[in-house]
Amino acid sequence: MRRDVFQAIADPTRREIIQLIARKPLPLNSIAENFEVSRPAISKHIKILTECGIVTIHTRGRERYCEARLQQLSEVSQWVDHFRVYWTQKLDALGEFLERENSARSPASTRATKPARAATPTRRGTKPPPKKKKN
Repeated sequence: MRRDVFQAIADPTRREIIQLIARKPLPLNSIAENFEVSRPAISKHIKILTECGIVTIHTRGRERYCEARLQQLSEVSQWVDHFRVYWTQKLDALGEFLERENSARSPASTRATKPARAATPTRRGTKPPPKKKKN
């Protein structure tokens, strides 16, 4: 089965395994000690990470060491960057729109010159009173 890097990071346990071995290669047993799941469950996660190309396994003596190949995560970074550009543009446009709206509604120069209004209730959002019928 062909797997991709997105499958590798889809599971929180696999993400945690990646973080553990990103610092230094670790034997399978050392990795398994960090989790409350069984050793076979960790082996399945390692297998998926290996199929995705994020982990390589090397044998040293009787131990099997897992080493992270983090360059594979660049695919995720590129995918996220695409959307980062999109959302940055959208949020910048929203910020500019809000600035224009604020300056159009209450320019600083007109605030200082307008006299204060008396506190009277306004009728915004309500219907005007009905007109009287002529007989």
